[in-house]
Amino acid sequence: MENMSLIALFISRTRPKSSPLWTTVAYRFSSTESSGTTEGEKIQQQEQKNSHGSYEEDIRSKILSASLPYVPQLGWSKDAISKGAEDVGYPGVVHGMFSRGGGDLVHYFQTSSNMQLVEVLKQLHDMHKDEPLPPGDFAEKAIQARLKMIIPYISKWPQAIAIMSLPPNVPNALAALLTMVDDICYYAGDRSVDFNWYLRRIGIAGVYKASELYMIQDKSKEFQDTWNFLNRRLVEAVQLHDIISKSEGTSQAAKDTIQSVFITARNILGLNWNR
Repeated sequence: MENMSLIALFISRTRPKSSPLWTTVAYRFSSTESSGTTEGEKIQQQEQKNSHGSYEEDIRSKILSASLPYVPQLGWSKDAISKGAEDVGYPGVVHGMFSRGGGDLVHYFQTSSNMQLVEVLKQLHDMHKDEPLPPGDFAEKAIQARLKMIIPYISKWPQAIAIMSLPPNVPNALAALLTMVDDICYYAGDRSVDFNWYLRRIGIAGVYKASELYMIQDKSKEFQDTWNFLNRRLVEAVQLHDIISKSEGTSQAAKDTIQSVFITARNILGLNWNR
């Protein structure tokens, strides 16, 4: 029954709205309001619509999660998604639910990895509650933990970077990156409300992306060269932050520009950084 519902959902997304089949499926699964409905019926329709959306998202997550083990072999592709769908009992053709193909799979990995990272950050924060780690040390451990999540897919990670650099996928990639750096800064103890708030997040984002690019070329044992590279970049970032934050030469115009860029990005991406 669940498979039939999913197939109907897929058809409703892919058939033109003028099709009689689309009309039939849409009537079954959507909650469009019609004239003459009572307020109670409207509420019920909205609840059904919300429930349907949650149901669809659960299916998508289940399929994408099952697809990840196929990435080392098939890459970040619709083929991997088809295999994942079949593993959890759905027909392989449901990869059509994922309009961005590999982009949807990479984004799922990024967001789910960020959620895992939050748990790591909470544990790290609690472990050092009585004697907090210096922010630089905390950031180093956090970035290293996040980069290690890439290791099972390292052979295909250049493909993931290329996919998320495509225009349709850039907003998702940027949102995932900014969410990650904000989580790291927050659990590292950053409660600043001034220009330093922006400087720290720019610094962490830059160090993470540089280390990520270094990592995909690293052939050292257990990526030791990457961890050394990460350490050096963080030391440099801390020094640069101190210089800029204490410099009277940093113009107000430059500060306003950086703040405006962050606020604009946050609004466009729908991010909420109010803690």
